[in-house]
Amino acid sequence: MSALLQALRQRAALNAMVRRFFAQREVLEVETPILSAAGNTEPNIDSFHTDFSGHRDAGARRRWLRTSPEFPLKRLLAAGVGDCYELGRVFRNGEAGGRHNPEFTMLEWYRVGWDHHRLIDETAALVQQALALVGRVATLQVIDYRTLYLQRVGVDPFEASIAELRLPLAGIQIDAAGLGRDDWLDLLMTHCIQPHLDDTVMTVVHDWPASQAALARIREDTPPRAERFELYLGPVELANGYHELGDAQEQRARFEADHQRRQARGDVLPPLDEALLAALPAMPACAGVAVGVDRLLMAMGRTARIADVLAFDFSRA
Repeated sequence: MSALLQALRQRAALNAMVRRFFAQREVLEVETPILSAAGNTEPNIDSFHTDFSGHRDAGARRRWLRTSPEFPLKRLLAAGVGDCYELGRVFRNGEAGGRHNPEFTMLEWYRVGWDHHRLIDETAALVQQALALVGRVATLQVIDYRTLYLQRVGVDPFEASIAELRLPLAGIQIDAAGLGRDDWLDLLMTHCIQPHLDDTVMTVVHDWPASQAALARIREDTPPRAERFELYLGPVELANGYHELGDAQEQRARFEADHQRRQARGDVLPPLDEALLAALPAMPACAGVAVGVDRLLMAMGRTARIADVLAFDFSRA
């Protein structure tokens, strides 16, 4: 009971700190729907859904539990709300285990007129304040994606062949069937890079391959770069941020490419978020980031078990 009480108090303290952090910066807290008529098309994320039993004039019967509040927050930005954040529960199907729970807490916020580099500094400041709650500090290392891979595994992520990408993974049992270039890059990150990151260091990795842009802008370098960053505290990925894409036509093309990948695998095809696509032309230039609150609590407490930071994990819910 004492460990549970400590976990509950730690979460409450973190939530209070988050709200102070944004109140001081005049960033508005908002709430957006958990159930949506649209779903997340991302091929590597599975959404829960449920069916509404009321009158049909209320809208689509099939509703999707949000995997993040990103789409409705962007609709609020397009409506002129300005800097805003949401702290709340999100849901992802199929993700349960030592480090994952199908429902978890996400903090997501947007800064109008900012790019991803400026948002890196604010994200690092928030994590530093969280660490201060447990008497810890971390140094900050900001490094671009290419340099990280060259330093840590000795391959150029933009130029190396798939055969070269596989070399550092030799000796690790991996089912290679159907894996593409981005899958091998992800495996290098999770198996060869993340496990060796120092937990006294916040490592921020920016300028990702354009093929991993998701909802980020692409900068026409050679080769092109996604204006995206991820923040790790030691081996734990805490945050994923973008200089946000505002081009509705390009976003639709990315959603449709997601559907093609899903269809090829025989996966469910969640409806595209037409409300988001309609709003994007009015969305101001901005940067946004999502932080996994449970993972932040895990990193603060140096535990690899998500159950240690939850009142009741999925197996006991």
